Parts: sequence; structure tokens; C-alpha cells
Amino acid sequence: MKYNLSRSMKAAWKNFRKDGRITFGEALHRAWLSAKAESVNEERIENAKAAAGIQEEVNTWAAWKKAGYEVIHGSKALFQTVLIWGSKGDGAAYKASFFGASQVQAIA
Repeated sequence: MKYNLSRSMKAAWKNFRKDGRITFGEALHRAWLSAKAESVNEERIENAKAAAGIQEEVNTWAAWKKAGYEVIHGSKALFQTVLIWGSKGDGAAYKASFFGASQVQAIA
């Protein structure tokens, strides 16, 4: 597997500057964990999406908001899956909920 080393290094510098309590080595370690977790997370999302029988585009609530959409009030997540959170440096897992494109509207 090939990794985008430039993107990992930029993420390490960003984390190092943002959190003054960690060393650059720790920031680089966290960026590397995040880069390795991306492919695993993508695979887990695709498997959960296929198991739920979902065909439409899906994203988390935060990803939809970042894209300029809001999840319609009262919408239930189409599926959930466990993802790796590498940015903390410990490889902790969390459960993410995914909403479909039919459950969002553009932010006015």
C-alpha cells in the first residue's frame, strides 16, 4: 500500500503546532496512525454499507456539515460501524453513524 507522505507530514506539523503539549515525534506517530487507519476505515464503511443494502452516497453528520449540508431533524442513521481514530495516538475505536444523501438538505 502506498501512502501520501507529504499529506502525513503536513498533518504532523499541523498537530504539532496546534497541540503544544506533544513532541513532533508524537505528532508524526499520530499522523502515521491516521494514514494507516484510512484504508481500514474505508473498507469497514464499504462492508457495513453493503451489509445494510445501501446504494446511495453516505457520510457522517460531521462530514455532511463540512460539505455544506445538514441532516434533516429526526432522521435515523442508515447504519453504524466501528472505525479507528488514529489522531489521538492510541488507535482507539469509535462507533460512527452514517446518513444518506436522501436524509440531508443544503444549509440555507
